[in-house]
Amino acid sequence: MSPTSPTASHTSPLPFGQGHVTFLGAGPGDPGLLTLRAVEALAGADVLIAEPDVLEVVRGHARAGVSTPELTVVDRASTTADVPVLRDAANLVMEAARGGKRVVRAVTGDPGLDGNAGAEMLACASAGIPFEVVPGIATAVGVPAYAGVPLRDAQGTDVRFVDARTADDRCWAEVGSSDGTVVVSTSLDAVAAAAGELVAAGRKPDTPLTVTVAGTTTRQRTWTATLGTIAQVFKQGKVLPSPDGHQPVIAVVGERCAPAQRDQLAWFESKPLFGWKVLVPRTKEQAASLSDQLRSYGAVPHEVPTIAVEPPRTPQQMERAVKGLVTGRYEWIAFTSVNAVKAVREKFEEYGLDARAFAGIKVAAVGEQTAKALIDFGVKPDLVPSGEQSAAGLLEDWPPYDPVFDPIDRVFLPRADIATETLVAGLIELGWEVDDVTAYRTVRASPPPAETREAIKGGGFDAVLFTSSSTVRNLVGIAGKPHNVTVIACIGPATAKTAEEHGLRVDVLSPEPSVHKLAEALADFGARRREAALEAGDPVTRPSERRPGARRRRTT
Repeated sequence: MSPTSPTASHTSPLPFGQGHVTFLGAGPGDPGLLTLRAVEALAGADVLIAEPDVLEVVRGHARAGVSTPELTVVDRASTTADVPVLRDAANLVMEAARGGKRVVRAVTGDPGLDGNAGAEMLACASAGIPFEVVPGIATAVGVPAYAGVPLRDAQGTDVRFVDARTADDRCWAEVGSSDGTVVVSTSLDAVAAAAGELVAAGRKPDTPLTVTVAGTTTRQRTWTATLGTIAQVFKQGKVLPSPDGHQPVIAVVGERCAPAQRDQLAWFESKPLFGWKVLVPRTKEQAASLSDQLRSYGAVPHEVPTIAVEPPRTPQQMERAVKGLVTGRYEWIAFTSVNAVKAVREKFEEYGLDARAFAGIKVAAVGEQTAKALIDFGVKPDLVPSGEQSAAGLLEDWPPYDPVFDPIDRVFLPRADIATETLVAGLIELGWEVDDVTAYRTVRASPPPAETREAIKGGGFDAVLFTSSSTVRNLVGIAGKPHNVTVIACIGPATAKTAEEHGLRVDVLSPEPSVHKLAEALADFGARRREAALEAGDPVTRPSERRPGARRRRTT
């Protein structure tokens, strides 16, 4: 890389005692809209300064231990007239930079459209503190894109941006006399007033209008109306009055946001699980990729561990088996879970071994995640079930012991303490000797916080994904039975049977025993539910929004 390239300069060490500030645009709310440069700057930050809602967006890309001082605003009334008034952020920024720290000052949207950020840049410049600006997606541009509201067409319609909080009569007169698209930044309870200003300035009352709150997040909601009807739409929909009336919104006025057009272009809010709060009762490590998949469908995953993994009570059996791997005791090793791979890998690292110790040993794996964990370890499985991803599926493809071709007749099977005997019995029937070793113990996790337990029992979740019978038993044991409006999705028949035994109605059954197929099946269920509501002319609602009188009874 050239030493003069921008990326190289960003990562170069700071002169002794000199700090640096990055003014960073965090976008309108979706963390996925952060730029690559923003992620890079966050990873190198010593101090991260942001309002709480922005901090929530960017914190995940900052390194562990980054300082996040809490922001307050200096009270102008208590400041003497002869002292320049600075927001607390500017003071925090300069104090950290003077201490030689790399400071990231994150703001909503784009720093160039944030008046306070501009003042803080000037303060840094006056103090001789070096800074840079990392642009972000402006809220006034990103939110309409997520709402399915194009701001321009092929004819090049003018686009005007107005902040209703600071707009004066001249501003309203200019946009009112225009026939272009107007993007208004305002609050939910001030939308009708802004619409009135535009009508008074010359816009026709029947001009289409869309209003979007919490744009680019899974809480996003958009209303379609006209300048003349928006107040009535809010009143009839019981949107206002509301204690949340202060929430910021983006209103788009003009022909580009006509209802028929938005119906076709509202890609974000039409995701199959948009806004669904989905309970994922798995450990954090197991739930990560599943949660990512659920987010891609528009869901809000909530991970609740139901099982804790602990080492075996007596480690000697596991130690002997791992040593046997190295000394040539086994022909095969079979992994039936990610936890088994993790347990063996940890033992390897304890002995200073790596994936090369598997040389000459055949490796079998059940499930795509187990196979992936092995590949991450540097081991490519020799056998993965071609059909059902289970112990039975593995046995269907497992070759019988042949004394001519198999020099060793022994299989190492590292498993949980509660694993079934299906695989052991099947391998013995095929002529193999099996060392069935407890690699880890599974114990019931601690109960989740009271708020989560109440949401589970009170219908606060739209769906729950059960990935094994033990997750059913343990979730009910530590948190209670999910409410009858909650959609129950199970990974297979055995899990579904356990759910039904606990009085739960199973709504979704995965076509294959795969967590990702289970998530797909839930998304298909959500899509069908959405289509049915639209065809019936009903509003699209989440399961948790069902009226109490409309709840279905459980079957026992």
